[in-house]
Amino acid sequence: MKIYFCGSIRGGRNDVHVYRRIVEKLRSYGTVLTEHVSSSELTDSGEDAKTGGDKFIHDRDMDWLRQADLVVAEVTQPSLGVGYELGRAIDMRKKVLCLFRLSSQRTLSAMIRGAEDRELFVVRDYREDEAENVLEEFFTNLRRM
Repeated sequence: MKIYFCGSIRGGRNDVHVYRRIVEKLRSYGTVLTEHVSSSELTDSGEDAKTGGDKFIHDRDMDWLRQADLVVAEVTQPSLGVGYELGRAIDMRKKVLCLFRLSSQRTLSAMIRGAEDRELFVVRDYREDEAENVLEEFFTNLRRM
């Protein structure tokens, strides 16, 4: 299984420790095409994409998204890029799991929470110590479908 993981990069890297835990768990279910999102070496300046800049990053990531069987997104830290990726994933009819930590004191965008449809787009509120269990439940239910 190929998994596309979304998390904030240029929108802020405060949650990179959470991304790392999620990606580690996702590896037990398949290949994570976007592991770099969980790297503590990646700053909010983004990648050093000397080979082609922002266009290269966009095109590469859209190629990975097309290859992916499903998308897992940590959406607590607002990010234009993550929102864009989720919109594209919906257009591609990809199964999407969005994870949102209520302890952040933020309010999740209505465009994300309101997109939930149980079949393709699932939003789960969680506590940081529950991330692995939420993923386990999601993938267990996915196998039943």
